[in-house]
Amino acid sequence: MTAKRSESGLAGHADGQAIARPALMIWALVTGALLALTAVMAGAFGAHGLRNVVDARGLEVFEMAATYQMYHALGLILVAVLAGFGLSRKLLTVAAAFMLAGVVLFSGSLYALVLVQTKGIGLITPIGGVCFMLGWLLLVVAALTCKAHSKRIE
Repeated sequence: MTAKRSESGLAGHADGQAIARPALMIWALVTGALLALTAVMAGAFGAHGLRNVVDARGLEVFEMAATYQMYHALGLILVAVLAGFGLSRKLLTVAAAFMLAGVVLFSGSLYALVLVQTKGIGLITPIGGVCFMLGWLLLVVAALTCKAHSKRIE
């Protein structure tokens, strides 16, 4: 039997055996989906549970944390999709790790700032922002260094 790829180039069969999904795809997809779920939950909690508890600035900061968490949850899902198109798995893995670190440091510190009102924790927030930027930069590098012989979208 000849090897076949599906139209998307993401899956197929070779010699009658299903091609395994790379661990990066599964990890990034599950992590991204869970972060998206918790971002929606955080947004709802901020809008309804914190309305009469914190001031307008606190609500704004909490919403920003949930928004950036959602952006980077979608970024992780994008990494999972791109892992099937021949981009460097090493670069994608490091990009995904930076995005996750950014969520923990950036969004996490903003959540803590509002909920615990610990001012010093806000010093961590810019480090999370740098992690976000590095994650996206590594995604650009992975795209630009993709080899022409890699799986391509047709």
